[in-house]
Formats: sequence, C-alpha cells, structure tokens
Amino acid sequence: MANTNKFDLDIGAFRKLAKLLEETGLSEIEYAEGDRKIRCVGPRAQIVQTAAPLVAPVAAETPTAPAAKKEASGTPVPSPMVGTVYMASSPGAAPFIKVGDKIKQGDTLLIIEAMKVMNPIKAPQAGTIAAILVEDAKPVEFGETLVVIE
Repeated sequence: MANTNKFDLDIGAFRKLAKLLEETGLSEIEYAEGDRKIRCVGPRAQIVQTAAPLVAPVAAETPTAPAAKKEASGTPVPSPMVGTVYMASSPGAAPFIKVGDKIKQGDTLLIIEAMKVMNPIKAPQAGTIAAILVEDAKPVEFGETLVVIE
C-alpha cells in the first residue's frame, strides 16, 4: 500500500517535455495523468521578451495593419506567440467571435497553433469586438494585434 502514494518520475517523459518546451518556445508545460502532474518551467519567457523588439518592426512594415488599427478604437489584444491563427474550433465550425459580438473576460477569441499545440487566446476584458485584424489559417507574429475590444 505504501507504493500507491509513491510518484515514480519518468526521466524520459520529463526530458521529452523539456525538449517540447524548448522547441515551442513556451515558458512552461504541465502534463497531468490522474492525480500525478509534471510541470516543466524554462527560462524561455525572458528570451521571448528580449526578442519582441526584433519582431515588432516586421509587423510595422505591413501596410494594412496600421490603418486597420486606427479605424478601431479600443483595447488591442496582441499575439503572445508566433503561430497560425484559427478563428474556429475546427474547420467548418462557427467562428469564436465576429465584429460586434459582446464578450466576457476569459471568453476564447481564437486559437493560435504553435508547434502542433493549440493555444486558446482569451479575452483580457469584457466588451464588444470592434475589429478582427487577422485571417483564419494565416500566420501571426509575436506582438501582432489580433483583435480590438471596445
């Protein structure tokens, strides 16, 4: 009976999580199975923050993005990562949001796929969707404005 409470650490699984953490650029990964959890936290968050200014000029060179941002006033929701944006949970499904939709804080706005990991992007505040500045199944850059909330 004493062995049922013992948590056997699978070093191979931990190494795979650490490698996935490095490959995806995520700051942490947690894997849970039943009441057992493995959480891997890396120093990548500091590196990503340092790299952000290098990516910003690329987004600024896009001629349509600044004009669209000026038309919609409100709170911009920036992309927390580089990846592919999806506006719906699956192909053919209704989009999570449309311009004019009323949303609550924590509602899913869209999904960004990075290294085959689907990352839901949540609303930072309640409000109305003023603008959607990205297209379904298109790449997005770190810091690029995805949505504007009024």
